[in-house]
Amino acid sequence: MAEEKQGLQDLKDIATGAVSAGDTGLAEADAPTERQPEIDAQGRAYATGKRKDAVARVWIKPGSGRVTVNGRDQEVYFARPTLRLIVDQPFQVAGRQNQFDVIATVSGGGLSGQAGAVKHGIAQALSRYEPALRSPLKAAGFLTRDSRVVERKKYGRKKARRSFQFSKR
Repeated sequence: MAEEKQGLQDLKDIATGAVSAGDTGLAEADAPTERQPEIDAQGRAYATGKRKDAVARVWIKPGSGRVTVNGRDQEVYFARPTLRLIVDQPFQVAGRQNQFDVIATVSGGGLSGQAGAVKHGIAQALSRYEPALRSPLKAAGFLTRDSRVVERKKYGRKKARRSFQFSKR
């Protein structure tokens, strides 16, 4: 009878959420742990961003908000203002404008894909530098790699799907 009362009390505790982590039977290793910042010896966080055929290697470190892409300033490399807006989006969502310097090397694809790759890399690096920023960046969709790529050309066709013009005579 005493065991039944103890079992009922345990069920009531579970229903009210009064059970502590030690009473759940989970081992210490199974308990959820908080993410740790991944910062190298120079105080930088590294991440790789991808978009279409472009791949960007991105390092961020505390600074004045300078963005360098392939050794050139952001305004020179991404001449169009829309591309610069794309690159700055992760900082705006995280509320960290002009707080980090970015050094990126990009290869492959065109300018639009490269800007998307740098954006993806910056978002990944920010979440590694400050793990608390992961949830707003993920909610904005910046941590997800956009997997859309150009479809390959098929034989017997002009492009991937476009066929040659039909001629009746």
